[in-house]
Amino acid sequence: MSVQACAELVEAGDPLRFRTTMVAPLAAREVLFPIHAFCLEVAKAPWITQEAMIAEMRLQFWRDVLQEKADGKPPRAHEVAAPLHAVLDGPAAEALDGAVTARQWDIYRDPHEDQAALHSYLHASYAIPLHVAARILGAPAESAKSLNRVLLGGALARYLMALPALEAAGRIPLVDGRPDSIRTFAADVYAQARLGAQDLKLDKIARAPLMDAMMHLPILRQAARNPDAVLDGRLRQGPVWQALRLARVSQARSWSRVR
Repeated sequence: MSVQACAELVEAGDPLRFRTTMVAPLAAREVLFPIHAFCLEVAKAPWITQEAMIAEMRLQFWRDVLQEKADGKPPRAHEVAAPLHAVLDGPAAEALDGAVTARQWDIYRDPHEDQAALHSYLHASYAIPLHVAARILGAPAESAKSLNRVLLGGALARYLMALPALEAAGRIPLVDGRPDSIRTFAADVYAQARLGAQDLKLDKIARAPLMDAMMHLPILRQAARNPDAVLDGRLRQGPVWQALRLARVSQARSWSRVR
């Protein structure tokens, strides 16, 4: 029941996120790995069964874990639940419930109702957990707008990379899947994320939860320049490029010039 167990789960399930976390200060890693592992567990719950009721039960397990933390109850003896319990406070546990609820969309085949619903899904499923982590690590309340701008960029980039797999699984991931609409959506979110990155005034510990989003922002540039690459599953981050990007993002004193 340790942070190490969470780190191993992240390494196996999301190697890039593991690498970006490993370059963060130790104090940040101890918070991030349990939250990342929680996100992986919640994200995979709708996909490991064809039975909607079983998927709902798996999500309910995590809602119960969070509610128990909010209620001040002792942690469960679970490799992720116990370390997660140790790093969260009550407000963080309550906030993370939104990330679990968002994943209900993944269980079913209904499209997002509108663009606002898609934004809400991206925010809740990706941004909320990392915003919680940033707050725990010292990000002040006044940084919330900038944090959310950067994190929405990371959320959309990852979502666009997953688009072909979502469509193959019978989901309707975009409200408007025309190339011009994808171009506009990606370009607008990228521009807002860049503004957020320029405005952030955080130390390396507090901004560590945003590293994954910063790693993925160039994907939005790709999508804006060539939306057909989104539809064809050709958005790419090669290993050499990832290594260079990670060095730049992790070593920069400010992200104002990191595009």
